[in-house]
Amino acid sequence: TFGAEVSGVDFSRPLPPPIVAEIVQLQNQYGVLVFRSTGLDDDAHVRYSKNFGALETIHGMNKPRRASSPNLYDAGNLDAEGNIIPKYSRAWWHSKGNGLWHTDSSFNQHRSSYSALRAVELPPQGGATMYADMRAAYDDLAADIKKDLDGKIAEHWIWHSRKLAAPLEFDKPTEQEKLAIPPAYHTLVQTAPDTSRKTLYIASHARRILGMPDRESTELIRYLLTHAQQPKYQVAAKWKNVGDLVQWDNRCTMHRATAFEDQANRRDMRRTTVYDHGPYAFGV
Repeated sequence: TFGAEVSGVDFSRPLPPPIVAEIVQLQNQYGVLVFRSTGLDDDAHVRYSKNFGALETIHGMNKPRRASSPNLYDAGNLDAEGNIIPKYSRAWWHSKGNGLWHTDSSFNQHRSSYSALRAVELPPQGGATMYADMRAAYDDLAADIKKDLDGKIAEHWIWHSRKLAAPLEFDKPTEQEKLAIPPAYHTLVQTAPDTSRKTLYIASHARRILGMPDRESTELIRYLLTHAQQPKYQVAAKWKNVGDLVQWDNRCTMHRATAFEDQANRRDMRRTTVYDHGPYAFGV
């Protein structure tokens, strides 16, 4: 079973260790957890996520930081002054990459484990987040493909996914952008956290597979992404209320944003991202 809605967690006070352990157990089992109307604000959101490890510090790229904490990634459509980001601006084009299937921070050499995304302001319709189960996707691969993937390493680069989503705007990232976020390298097949199941670790950030000719590498990445996007592996998290929180494990899922009227409606979403501390945390 992939994805679960969890109730009964009191977010108004620090979580006791047994509750944290239970959330981790549920996360390992279901991959994606939905908590409704948590009542969390920015500070409480950050405190909650620190139960699971150290948090990434967000360095704004093409978008000044608006949230109160450097541990909160701004995933909404608002600028630093709270205005809707204008269409065709570089920040607007940058956000188009969120609509591609991806894994948060696979483009970092020290990758992430959990992401926790919270609704602060929602549009009247649209904007659901889709998730794909990369464990089930791996399970269904043919045996010869599984054998071929063993030991292969993918290069992940955020500017690759941005170019896929906005080829004219991000055909050539600036030198500052390239220096700020260089490529990272991770194995394609891994063992899912605290289970014996194998999982595909791939995303639209994946630019090439080391040791393969460019054409074959591109074809394999495209095949794996297409395979993992099949509806049978997907679940939708529909945002219903301000304070809804969705937490997922980037090590065994992909996700993508869906469309809404981003020039007519405000959408304020804030995310914490937990550093991975497992055996694959620093890639290769």
